[in-house]
Amino acid sequence: MLRLFRTFAVVLSVAAPLQAGWAQSTTRAPDTMEARVLACTACHGPGGRGGENEHFPRLAGKPAGYLYNQLIAFRADRRHYPPMNYLLEFLPDTYLHAMADHFAAQRPPLPPPVTPIVSKELLSLGRSLVTQGDPDRGIPACSGCHNPSFTGMEPAIPGLLGLQPSYISAQLGAWRYGTRTAPAPDCMQMVAARLTETDVTAVAAWLSALPAPTDAVPIAQGSLAMPLPCGSEPN
Repeated sequence: MLRLFRTFAVVLSVAAPLQAGWAQSTTRAPDTMEARVLACTACHGPGGRGGENEHFPRLAGKPAGYLYNQLIAFRADRRHYPPMNYLLEFLPDTYLHAMADHFAAQRPPLPPPVTPIVSKELLSLGRSLVTQGDPDRGIPACSGCHNPSFTGMEPAIPGLLGLQPSYISAQLGAWRYGTRTAPAPDCMQMVAARLTETDVTAVAAWLSALPAPTDAVPIAQGSLAMPLPCGSEPN
C-alpha cells in the first residue's frame, strides 16, 4: 500500500508541470496584425523592411493596392514561390487586404544603396533606360510609371528603391519569360520582353545604387503630368 502511494505521488509530481505547461500552451496569442504577419516578417524582416536574404524584398511602404495584387497573384499561382503559394492558399480577400494595408503603413528606413560592381558604361545604359527608355525599341522609361523619384505611385505601382540588384534582375527575368504575370494588359511583361540580358543587368545595377530620398513614399495617383506609358496601372 505504501509502495502504491509513493508511485501515485510520483505520477502526480510529473503530471503537475505537464498540466501547467498544457494550460500555458493553450493560451491564445494576442490577435493583432503584428502577430498575424510574423510568418511574413520571418523572411521579409521586421516591419517588412526587407530580409537578409537578397531575394526577400522590402514590403514596407509599398502601395497597399500593389501588395494586395501580389498576394492575389501568389494565391492564384501567377507568381510561383511554394512557401508563399502555400501560406496564402486559403486566406480570404479581406485578410489579404488587411495584410497589404498593414505593410503599406510601415515606414522603416531604407537600406543603404548598393555599391555597383558593373562598368561605368553599363551604369550609363541603366540610367538611360530607367530615366529615358529607348523609343526605338518601344521601351518606356521606368520613371514614367514608378515616378522620377522611384518611390511608386498610389494605388498600385511599387517603388523601386531599397532592392538588391539580383532581386530586380530576377523579377525582370520572370516578366520576360512569363513566370510572373498580371491580368491584361500585362504592362510589365510587354516592357520586359523588349529588354536584353545586358539591359536587365544595367537597369538592376543603376536602380539598386540609388540613394533614398528624404520622404520615400508613393506619390498620389495622377501626380504625373503625362499618361502612364502602358495606358493602365501595372499589377
